[in-house]
Amino acid sequence: MAGVYWYGGEWFSEEPKVLGPMDHAFWLGSVIFDGARALRGYAPDLDLHCARCIRSALALGMRPTKTAAEIEALCQEGIRRMGPQAELYVRPMFFIRKGLGAARPDPSSTDFILAIYDAPLPAWAGFSAMMAPFRRAAQDMAPTDAKAACLYPNGARANAWVAERGADAAVMMDPAGNVAEFSAANLWFGKNGVAVTPVANHTFLAGITRKRVLGLFREAGIVVEERAVSAAELEDADEIFSTGNYAKVQPCTRYNGRDMQIGPLTTKARELYFNWMETTPKLV
Repeated sequence: MAGVYWYGGEWFSEEPKVLGPMDHAFWLGSVIFDGARALRGYAPDLDLHCARCIRSALALGMRPTKTAAEIEALCQEGIRRMGPQAELYVRPMFFIRKGLGAARPDPSSTDFILAIYDAPLPAWAGFSAMMAPFRRAAQDMAPTDAKAACLYPNGARANAWVAERGADAAVMMDPAGNVAEFSAANLWFGKNGVAVTPVANHTFLAGITRKRVLGLFREAGIVVEERAVSAAELEDADEIFSTGNYAKVQPCTRYNGRDMQIGPLTTKARELYFNWMETTPKLV
């Protein structure tokens, strides 16, 4: 795929090879990343994604080598290099090269790399979902307060499990048995005109797009509830949808074998989000 990559003070048009088998990040997964979007010159909430990148690095005991403002400036430059019509994924990353002993990471070896590449926004077509038997970890079990690469294999195995059974995405529970999120996006449902999303409880990443949609709903006078959600509520929901950086707002059109319509709250969330995005300054 077409992209630009920044590492060590230089821009590249192909992926720079930066890790080897003795690097801590390669061996033991000491990597954090953030995912922002650039869509036809707009870069919604780019500053918030860059700030979260720093918070994630600190949460994993890293010593960030760039500030959020420096990361944002590099992201803006890379987005401009890709042109005004590009639809892009923007991925700044910190990783650790060395260990203090076999397992403990050495914060002084923190390194940074940025990848910006073509990633067309998924079509407004809907996806199927199924409850998976895998749960998100509690805060004392994993670094759930960071967007850490080590958290994602658990979601990937949940997705593999539901894919074998004919679904596109997995729904995952939290350690207490409440609904947490989809395997790679935040989860919402609508019931009787009320939008509901699981309350942030440090077991899943309460995303930047989730927070943006929540605020836009409230500004529009739509009732929103952030609270514990049971599995049974999804079975009885009028509509289900996802929010996340990659696809922004997407409707779930089949859940646990039940066909579902694209509902009014789902449609409104998408409309509000992209209307808001188009009020933000363009970078290109």
